[in-house]
Amino acid sequence: MSEQPAPAPVPVPAPAAGPLPPAVAAALKRDGAGLVAAVVQQFDTNEVLMLGWMDDEALHRTMTSGRVTFYSRSRQEYWRKGDTSGHVQWVKSVAMDCDGDALLVRVDQVGAACHTGTRTCFDGRGLDVQAGSAL
Repeated sequence: MSEQPAPAPVPVPAPAAGPLPPAVAAALKRDGAGLVAAVVQQFDTNEVLMLGWMDDEALHRTMTSGRVTFYSRSRQEYWRKGDTSGHVQWVKSVAMDCDGDALLVRVDQVGAACHTGTRTCFDGRGLDVQAGSAL
């Protein structure tokens, strides 16, 4: 009988790390559903366009694709801004606030940011308030 060589060991993959860099994942403070608020701002005018929600995967996609991805709380699925409307948000930067419970996503917005067709989700939606003064 000829001696057969021992089979080569099958490599065992390392446990999958989360989609985010470990320091980012550790710093994020998510709500009970695993989401963090993402304020979207036009990069060159500082205009606040909208608020969306991201989980780790949506943030990872946003950080690595150049396009903004949100997690829809109502539909329970990911959606990339502009895929159906053409109103794309091109990522310029992403920052985390000091508490880790909110993100600021600076974008170059193409077209309307709001699903109603307005430039921002805040256009025409001002509330009557008593304005304060620093003086």
